[in-house]
Amino acid sequence: MEGPDRPQTLGINLPSGTDPASVRARVEAVEMLLERSFRVPGVNMPIGLDAIIGLVPVIGDLITTAMGAYIVWEARNLGLSKWQLTRMGANVAFDTAIGLIPIVGDAADFVFRSNSRNLRIIKKHLDKHHPETRIIEG
Repeated sequence: MEGPDRPQTLGINLPSGTDPASVRARVEAVEMLLERSFRVPGVNMPIGLDAIIGLVPVIGDLITTAMGAYIVWEARNLGLSKWQLTRMGANVAFDTAIGLIPIVGDAADFVFRSNSRNLRIIKKHLDKHHPETRIIEG
């Protein structure tokens, strides 16, 4: 029931726990938002806020870098190795560096999806160390 005492929701109910399944759900939601939340009409190509916000010089790239760093932070809390965290950090750093170049960086957001790469690293770790978090996608 929504009212003056209850916050409105957008239909997204993310778990707030620290268990691996909750972290997986949050990281998947952030990756979807940043990389695949919209489709380009006519070509049916997925884009996300990373590409859209990245069009705003400097500030847009800083915002998307912070959101990408959140995924790395969640990975750290899951206990990923230093090598995996370094790879993830390098993905975010490269995305940020290339994003700072006008026009080239905006085009690169369609090709180099650092958050999707980082999600794959996290999923591989979870599938190995926490197989109960697997989701059968159909």
